[in-house]
Amino acid sequence: MDALVIDNVSKRFGQTLAVSELSLRVPQGKVCGLLGPNGAGKTTSIRMIMNIIRPDTGSVSILGQEAGQTARSRIGYMPEERGLYRKMTVRRTLEYFGSIKGVSRQDLSSRIPRWLGMMDLEAWAEKKVEELSRGMHQKLQFVVTVINEPEVLILDEPSSGLDPVNQEMLKSLIMKMRDEGKTVVFSTHIMHEAEQICDSIALINKGKLVLEGELQEVRSRFRSQGVRVEAEGAMDFIEKLPFIKSVRRDGPGIDVTLNTEADAQELLKALVGRVSVRKFEVKTPSLHEIFLSLVGGDHE
Repeated sequence: MDALVIDNVSKRFGQTLAVSELSLRVPQGKVCGLLGPNGAGKTTSIRMIMNIIRPDTGSVSILGQEAGQTARSRIGYMPEERGLYRKMTVRRTLEYFGSIKGVSRQDLSSRIPRWLGMMDLEAWAEKKVEELSRGMHQKLQFVVTVINEPEVLILDEPSSGLDPVNQEMLKSLIMKMRDEGKTVVFSTHIMHEAEQICDSIALINKGKLVLEGELQEVRSRFRSQGVRVEAEGAMDFIEKLPFIKSVRRDGPGIDVTLNTEADAQELLKALVGRVSVRKFEVKTPSLHEIFLSLVGGDHE
């Protein structure tokens, strides 16, 4: 069963069409990245998933139920705008949010210390939220999101404000939850983050879905203009070939970028008979490169 189904959803604010005819399915136990530049419609889409705002057309269902009817205990939502009570202590914050999500006192007594330990927040348990750094606040917000052990996690820019070490911690936690069968949908405009975590992606630009599918399958649709060449013999002639955009020497070989219309086979034919080729690898385009090719000009 699909954990999340978005069916032909649109949302307009005045004259602005924020989301246009968006359809998306996310299977249970998968991580899906909702990608796009700032202002693309990611947060509006997430708010419709969470039934905070209603779509003008179309429908959203979570775990087989309409978004507004799905039990809150089955969903964890981390909004872009963080909302914790600044005068509460860290421990009291988790007790409060855990209780309103239906977690028993007995379960909270074991979950809170475990999560504080995992997030390196034990020493801050009795500190007020207002005393936390931005990164600590972000980690606490994540624990609030998962304290009820939800089946579906909806995260809006979850790594914003985290340093590289804590970004890695968050990535590991998301992958662990996926391995436990939980479904994660998170928005980001950081492509390398999505590339490391996601099973599938949905790229939105100007409110419209422009690319969707499993990550590896999506990457296979796009031809890369990059080639890695390692060979015996002088390769200075490569820079002078008419279809070469750039050449960068790197260790035992060179990284070649072809002109947009060129084909890697042209380069291979030019090498044969002039050098002894040990390695000829057409690079798979990164998600960042695909992102720029689809929305870079529009975003600028």
